[in-house]
Amino acid sequence: MTHLWIRAEQRANEERVGLTPDGARRLIAAGVHVTIEESSVRAIGLEGYTQAGCEIAPENSWPSAPADAIIFGLKELPEDGTPLSHRHILFGHAYKGQPAGRILLTRFRAGGGTLYDLEYLVDESGRRVAAFGYWAGYAGAAVALKCWAAQQRNAIAGPVSTYPNSTALRADLKADMSTTDTKRPTALVIGALGRVGTGAADLCAAMDVPVTRWDMDQTAHGGPFPEVLEHEIFLNCILARPGTPVFVPQAARTAPRTLSVIGDIACDPDSDFSPIKVYDRTTTWDEPALRVQDHPVLDVTAIDNLPSMLPVESSQDYAEQLLPSLLTLGNLDGGVWGRAKATFDEHMKGI
Repeated sequence: MTHLWIRAEQRANEERVGLTPDGARRLIAAGVHVTIEESSVRAIGLEGYTQAGCEIAPENSWPSAPADAIIFGLKELPEDGTPLSHRHILFGHAYKGQPAGRILLTRFRAGGGTLYDLEYLVDESGRRVAAFGYWAGYAGAAVALKCWAAQQRNAIAGPVSTYPNSTALRADLKADMSTTDTKRPTALVIGALGRVGTGAADLCAAMDVPVTRWDMDQTAHGGPFPEVLEHEIFLNCILARPGTPVFVPQAARTAPRTLSVIGDIACDPDSDFSPIKVYDRTTTWDEPALRVQDHPVLDVTAIDNLPSMLPVESSQDYAEQLLPSLLTLGNLDGGVWGRAKATFDEHMKGI
């Protein structure tokens, strides 16, 4: 019997989960043994999982899970260097040259385990089967607007937090922007036809922010892109990958520009392929804005778990997308799981 073990998230500011109680009920009905850990932070309560028939395990007990269990979480594992012997489903951020990613793969090599990276679960056409993109774009645009509103007060954006729903987020953002009277910035969204870009553009539209929407047709020439500097806010919604053009070169910091906020929602600053060259590290919930230039001001916001600002809505959306693939876990050698394993094996060759 396939055994899926849902671990508690151990990263700060992470309340999401990749399986809802309804999804757990459907997996159990299909013959999957589902264990879910207790969690002190998960946005969806344990009661529904209990009613669905899940086995309950203590928080953070996954290292002692049965050897045949498939461990499923969303964000990073604790960086304690221990060998990883289980099969793990998570966002590994390990295949684009990231230093931390190589360390993670080394742990899998040492323990003999396998990574099924959620970013690389794809269908026959190469399209991801599930993504948090829409809510990443939505929340990322909101944080960028908070950064801009703080600049209007000659300040830098303060801490951000979770919201019970998107209505509450918009109400808070509206209050934050009320100090700017009716003034609204212009925003350029690159990747506007994708999930992330759609979410970012929708949030901007909801806040009456004029949006220029770019996608592949507008970026195919490879740059340079002076239009980026002509907008007050730039929202990058394109994942870093080989061939991605540079949208904001290092020279943009001191170049003549209207641009004052970059929301790097794709958030891959330590990738070799990052299209934003004015910063080198992610920002945090406590300090969402990184000031990279004072005169004129330029702030970058790049939080790498943005959907957790809306943990219930984003979890429900993602879990619904992923469930059809989870229902095929009995066939790890084929389909979406076989493709993910092949990707893992290819990247392990250099470890």
